[in-house]
Amino acid sequence: MAIVFLGTPAFAVPSLRRLAAEGFEIAAVYTQPDRPAGRGRHPAAPPVKTAALELGLHVRQPESLRDPAVLAELAALRPEAGVGVAYGQILRQEVLDIPARGIINVHPSLLPRHRGASPVPAAILAGDAETGVTIILMDAGMDSGPVLAQRRVPIQDSDTTGTLMAALAGLAAGLLAETLSPWLRGKIQPQPQDDSQATKAPLLKKEHGAIDWSLPAAEIWRRVRAYNPWPGAYTTVEGALLHIWEARPLADGGAAPGTVVKLTPEQHARLPEGVDPEAFGVTTGDGILAVLVAQREGRKALSAGEFLRGMRGFIGLRLGT
Repeated sequence: MAIVFLGTPAFAVPSLRRLAAEGFEIAAVYTQPDRPAGRGRHPAAPPVKTAALELGLHVRQPESLRDPAVLAELAALRPEAGVGVAYGQILRQEVLDIPARGIINVHPSLLPRHRGASPVPAAILAGDAETGVTIILMDAGMDSGPVLAQRRVPIQDSDTTGTLMAALAGLAAGLLAETLSPWLRGKIQPQPQDDSQATKAPLLKKEHGAIDWSLPAAEIWRRVRAYNPWPGAYTTVEGALLHIWEARPLADGGAAPGTVVKLTPEQHARLPEGVDPEAFGVTTGDGILAVLVAQREGRKALSAGEFLRGMRGFIGLRLGT
């Protein structure tokens, strides 16, 4: 029974490779067109295209699945099912109706929680203790289709969106491989989502990364993790951009929010073992954010100690002013 795979970013690559390794007949791989990337803005292939070509699979990159010719080409493949993993386009009903068993989709959250484009950052921002992957039968709504399978993982204090996405990509590949065969054989009964429990995870924008130092340290800490690797949590120092890539919250206070302070030995002792012993702090609306890794505009990311040695007089400055 032939299937079609629809996916684009690196998150989808383990799922594609796993299905190919399991022997599923993949009639075609649909992915987004090559887009300009890097400083030179040269066209770059999506990660899924690169992986598909390495696997010897047929790749198709239509600008839109709304084109009648593209729909006809997809229908001519006569797929038993479609598998969507972060494809990057909303699929209309006319697309969903083509495969005999519909199109199943892998979503990196515990649906119905965090429906939408940015579910992994949303889980960190919300302070969730766990997240996971959910496989649904797609409908015309936004991640609202009935559930076929779901698997959970805890969110660690050290997790960022980058580390969680990597972990969930592997988890998704395994769960997809376990689910697809029984689904094709009609052995799974889809379970409706409880819409009353649904939350939304809208698309991230660059401006979301701007740090408001009047917020509590714990909330800023979650943003540092959620916006790593993009858009990054950032502030300004003497008019220049400053990214904070790793931090921890401390239940202390004192100076005006945004003030850079030296941490006391007692405060250092409350940080996780193994972190930079020269970490510095920034006061917030409630507590201190201990900064472990920072990056000035145009420079590379540095540990707190390296950063301080390269920027004399930093302690005492006020950020974001």
